Amino acid sequence: MGSVPEVEALFARCSRMMMTITTLPQPVIARVHGIATAAGCQLVATCDLAVASSAATFATPGVNIGAFCSTPSVALGRAVGRKHAMEMLLTGDMVSAARAYEIGLVNRVVSPEALDAEVEALATAIASKSSAVIAAGKQLFYRQLEHSLGDAYGMAGHAIACDFFAADGKEGVDAFLSKRAPRWTNRQ
Repeated sequence: MGSVPEVEALFARCSRMMMTITTLPQPVIARVHGIATAAGCQLVATCDLAVASSAATFATPGVNIGAFCSTPSVALGRAVGRKHAMEMLLTGDMVSAARAYEIGLVNRVVSPEALDAEVEALATAIASKSSAVIAAGKQLFYRQLEHSLGDAYGMAGHAIACDFFAADGKEGVDAFLSKRAPRWTNRQ
């Protein structure tokens, strides 16, 4: 904590890492089994999906030590509703896994014993899909969030139209009509 520029550089590196998660072609699943505060909570909010143990807790406690959790607020404000994000940011209070699920910070809450199996099941389900479709869909999802509603629908309409003419789109439709499992051409 030598100077403002030094600390700012640290947070810039952290922000670049968080932004990298959204640009990866593969979905990133947060597996939360303990306390996720400040940057840990930011990481959970940044990941594409999150599975938490019922014993997990979450907080953005910067206000408790005189520093607003500004960088975590970016991811948190995009992952949950504004009122919920502001409550976490303004109070610094711990939030239970059940509450994190209620506000949309995590997708699933399971017993601590079931955490690994639940994350594995979710990852396996996603991995069974076309990796090309997953990568393109993830990219579109984050890109469209930055646009107006009309522009977002325009981008999405173009993307799905192109999907149907790509190899995996053709295979998926053929498999559906033939009532068989698809054989994806693009696996990672």
